[in-house]
Amino acid sequence: MDAVLTAMVEDRVGPGEYSRVLLQTAKEHLRFDFALALRSPATALCIALKAMGLADGDGVLVSALAPLYCAQALADMRLVPLCCDAASLSFPCMSLETVEKAIAARPEGVQPRCILLHHTLGFMPDAASLAPLGIPIIEDVSQSYCPPAAAGSGGEGGGEKPEKGAEAPKPMEAARGNFSILGLEERDMLTSGGGAILFAAARRDGSVLRGHSGLAPEYCLPDINAALASVQFRETERNMGRRREIAAAYAHASLRSKHRRFAPLDGLPYNDYAFALVLESSMKDVAAFARKKEIAVESAFARTLAGSGAADAAHCPAAYSLSLRTALFPLYPRLRSAETERVSRLIAALP
Repeated sequence: MDAVLTAMVEDRVGPGEYSRVLLQTAKEHLRFDFALALRSPATALCIALKAMGLADGDGVLVSALAPLYCAQALADMRLVPLCCDAASLSFPCMSLETVEKAIAARPEGVQPRCILLHHTLGFMPDAASLAPLGIPIIEDVSQSYCPPAAAGSGGEGGGEKPEKGAEAPKPMEAARGNFSILGLEERDMLTSGGGAILFAAARRDGSVLRGHSGLAPEYCLPDINAALASVQFRETERNMGRRREIAAAYAHASLRSKHRRFAPLDGLPYNDYAFALVLESSMKDVAAFARKKEIAVESAFARTLAGSGAADAAHCPAAYSLSLRTALFPLYPRLRSAETERVSRLIAALP
């Protein structure tokens, strides 16, 4: 509140000095060559696609569980979404196999020119396996942001530390995409109430992105949001420590449940962005049960391509199934211990 109020008192609510400070802070954590602070992830995606030099009718490979705004942005730019299924019912991100299937099933005459690689629910996909395809990548790390100091958390243990002598998971490295999007929206790992950082890790891609930096102020992140985002970066380690504690409690409670959890890929950290369960019963029944306990449980993928019907269920059966059966439970740093205990009891008693 101090950061936001200071920006307001100084009458710095539009794009300006606070945005420059934010990018300096972000560079220390993300290690990029060049970045833009923008009003929304949708704006960031459109600029990244323009920087790729895509033409009307080109195909963009996108996860069926990516946010719905991705479909709107592609439509606005007259690009063709080539929806990729989730890797499995145990891992919600797209994989090399599902990307190859989407390429094989593409409409006649549509060439895949870009991969939009979304880190679904904070899980990191195997980006390295996509490199042999030779298709440029835009990586969305909005939900998977994980600073090096917090990267030892994660995995199925809900934040348990690795055993003595075991190799700790590697921290989140600079994104492998040509361009990367770190959203700052309400439901992203870091939030400023709205906005996004579009960055390029490599110098060559940074030079391309600089060519798109002459934007009108209406496209740039306001200082009032940038002030809050800067605080979010500084408070990340403390907030993630609390997330680990809450996730560990939920994970223990879920052992008494018949419902399943997602598991990260071997060797990659998980930042406890969310606590999701793939239900063996009806989402409607679970949500109704939670309402009786005065706890908000929601569908994880209602606002995605698969959840909205924008992705073909026949071509993306795993994603479609997950969109119907994946529930999210409250997990945010300011949950009090008593509230965490209430949610844990709910998870253990789910129908």
